[in-house]
Amino acid sequence: MEGSLALWMFAAVFIVLLLGYPVAISLAGTALIFALTAYQFDAFDADFLEALPNRLFGIVENETLIAVPLFIFMGVMLEKSKVAENLLESMARLFGGARGGLGFAVIIVGMLMAASTGIVGATVVTMGLLSLPSMLQHKYDPALACGTICASGTLGQIIPPSIVLVLLGDVISSAYQQAQLDMGIFAPETVSVGDLFAGALIPGIMLVCLYLLYLAYKAIFQPSTCPALAKREHVGSQHVLLEVGKNLIPPLALIIAVLGSIIAGIATPTEAASVGAVGAIILAIINKQFDIKRLREVSQSTTEITSMVFFILIGASLFSLVFRGFGGDELVESLLSDLPGGVFGAMLAVMVLMFLLGFVLDFIEITFVVVPIVAPTLLAMGLDPIWFGIMIALNLQTSFLTPPFGFALFYLRGVAPSSIKTLDIYRGVLPFILIQLFLLGLIAYWPDLVTWLPHLIYGR
Repeated sequence: MEGSLALWMFAAVFIVLLLGYPVAISLAGTALIFALTAYQFDAFDADFLEALPNRLFGIVENETLIAVPLFIFMGVMLEKSKVAENLLESMARLFGGARGGLGFAVIIVGMLMAASTGIVGATVVTMGLLSLPSMLQHKYDPALACGTICASGTLGQIIPPSIVLVLLGDVISSAYQQAQLDMGIFAPETVSVGDLFAGALIPGIMLVCLYLLYLAYKAIFQPSTCPALAKREHVGSQHVLLEVGKNLIPPLALIIAVLGSIIAGIATPTEAASVGAVGAIILAIINKQFDIKRLREVSQSTTEITSMVFFILIGASLFSLVFRGFGGDELVESLLSDLPGGVFGAMLAVMVLMFLLGFVLDFIEITFVVVPIVAPTLLAMGLDPIWFGIMIALNLQTSFLTPPFGFALFYLRGVAPSSIKTLDIYRGVLPFILIQLFLLGLIAYWPDLVTWLPHLIYGR
């Protein structure tokens, strides 16, 4: 009875979300309604709700989560200080003389933006506003232009330092410890955000390289879809190279400093994020884009995004407590254990579920609601937690690109001119979806692509 109530509650919150209610309120409200109703019929133990204050206090004192507003501040400051705009102009002039050169510039700048913002919506909208008009003006195929922008915009899911990986790292660390305790291991190993950052490096670089190879293929075999720029300065001219260096080196140095300090163990994610936030302010000052008004705008955006993230986290904490109170964790464990194919079948089912949920839920909701429910069971089956986290990130990135409900498609549709058909956006992303599915399959078949670097650096 109680297990079925957990499933009914999950279905109810899904329906409420589809009706358009805010995520945090939907999670918390649905959980409270089910808990109070079941309590009246002695089908729910109210002691589970008494654990909520301790959970919220644990969130407040979690030092890893302090990195979230700092990374958000860093990304918003870089976005509003025209770092991406200046970099895109310079890279376009550098590569523009070659067929597909403007597309190469978009992917490279998208990669750097992903590493600095880590927020898919912000990157897609920024790249759409900056590069789509230029690509259309230079006779790029609309589908190819849209696909390139959407794909490069979703790199924020996998390129570290990423908000997604910070949140996933915290959730998977808790799930991994719970899985080990359930197995009778009372001195559990931990997984850090740095482990996920190191694990994401090789897949992230491979994904960018595959994107560039696809554009190179289009440039060679379908040159009309991505022509060279008509007018440009000579690529080898000292002026262009100096301009590229001026716009590329500062943000690249900032990203390397932030990411490198985490992976090397010199700084915690929170400490590195604070360095990134200060570095973003310095870059804004160098670009002469810093004043009190801009600082107020960045601070307001950071506060809004951070409040949304933690409000959802609070709602998800209440939801997971009630879900466990109904015996949902035992039900999930039973369902996954009984699936044909053992660990492979269970992992495949969870990946398909998350892929489908990615059509209607953002990565924050999936990370806070779905991952804590399924991760302990899967990790107890022997899956590597770092590999599991990167698989989730890549899977959600693919989901956010997939028509007709992918979030990235909606973001681009919102800023694209009316001349761009929605079908053009759908056609454009399909090759990039196939690339991501190929990489996902490659990592599933060869987990060392994820686990080799963390094991080399941290010895585990």
